[in-house]
Amino acid sequence: MASTDETGQAPRHAPPPGPTPPTGPPADGGAVPRGPGARMPRWLPRAMVLALALIAAFQLGSWAFHQLTGLLINILIAFFLALAIEPAVSWMAGRGMRRGFATFLVFLAVLIATAGFVTLLGSMLAGQIVKMVEDFPDYLDSVISWVNGHFHTDLRRVDIQEGLLRSDWLRNYVQNSATGVLDVSTQVLGGLFQLLTILLFSFYFAADGPRLRRALCSVLPPARQAEVLRAWEIAVDKTGGYLYSRGLMALISGVAHYVLLEILEVPYAPALAVWVGLVSQFIPTIGTYLAGALPMLIAFTVNPWYALWVLVFVVIYQQFENYVLQPKLTSKTVDIHPAVAFGSVVAGTALLGAVGALIAIPAVATLQAFLGAYVKRYDVTDDPRVHGRRNRPSGPGGPTRMRKLWTRRQELGRPGPEGTGSGPPA
Repeated sequence: MASTDETGQAPRHAPPPGPTPPTGPPADGGAVPRGPGARMPRWLPRAMVLALALIAAFQLGSWAFHQLTGLLINILIAFFLALAIEPAVSWMAGRGMRRGFATFLVFLAVLIATAGFVTLLGSMLAGQIVKMVEDFPDYLDSVISWVNGHFHTDLRRVDIQEGLLRSDWLRNYVQNSATGVLDVSTQVLGGLFQLLTILLFSFYFAADGPRLRRALCSVLPPARQAEVLRAWEIAVDKTGGYLYSRGLMALISGVAHYVLLEILEVPYAPALAVWVGLVSQFIPTIGTYLAGALPMLIAFTVNPWYALWVLVFVVIYQQFENYVLQPKLTSKTVDIHPAVAFGSVVAGTALLGAVGALIAIPAVATLQAFLGAYVKRYDVTDDPRVHGRRNRPSGPGGPTRMRKLWTRRQELGRPGPEGTGSGPPA
């Protein structure tokens, strides 16, 4: 019989000396701890290689995107330009003309108009600069006489000219201008190359529009093809309508400012009118003020009061255009809220600069028209709060209630038939 201790349990025997045999797996199914010499999992090297490959691909894509940003912006401008001339090209192609030749004629007309405008504006600026240089001594003499008369000084034009010629500021300016000629030439050549790139891409987009749409739709199912074609049609309508409405408003603005400049006998009135019409319409938000600065400057050389008349006319015409002319001309082409238009211009300028400011409004109009077909709308209830009016209380107003309360107090305070008051009997 086995001996037991006082608690009634059998004593535990000590394990025999020597290495301890491995125990079985834990009952809860947990992982067996491994020692320092354990091998790493087989999936870990492949995961590390995949992570490094993804990081390298991201860095390479980011570098390529930054290198190609200029080209992508040029392609975006060319695409919107092709959308703008798409209606004219399609109309000419529908009359039996080859699409490539129709695109060439449209581009030729645009280039001729642009070249004529630049030539007129350049000749106007050159002539005006020559006139200002010739009249500069007279302007300087008048300023010196005004300063001497008001401040009791003894200035002379010869002393001022000698001081300017001997100044370090003029010497440094001439040196910097001489060294910056090469930079200016490089920028001009780069601008011409960008213009050529935009024209080539826009020509191909407009001439091969059907082929481009066919190639894009060939990789999509039929349902998606209909959506893409509808979005393309909306983009063409909105972009073309935006540019054509802007062109019409530029024509009206140019004619109105031409009449004013002719009445004031300001030189180069036709070129100035074209400048005001185009710049005020195709540079959003601040285009009107930039366009009005040049006519004001030239009118100031004729008569300072003429510059004030030009400023007043520009401000008045801008209000007439914003509240009367623009809503009627753009209600069917670009029907977006003015606050949305302003916000889109600010956002486009922050993202792409001047290019974003130009294409922001047609892009937002296209997006709004495309989303309008997929957003379900409901009839609005006939509630006064929708129109900005609050519901009036159904009971009597404050003065009426006060009048009734005062009348009741008078009746309660009036004495009764026996002079005991009108209170209730005791």
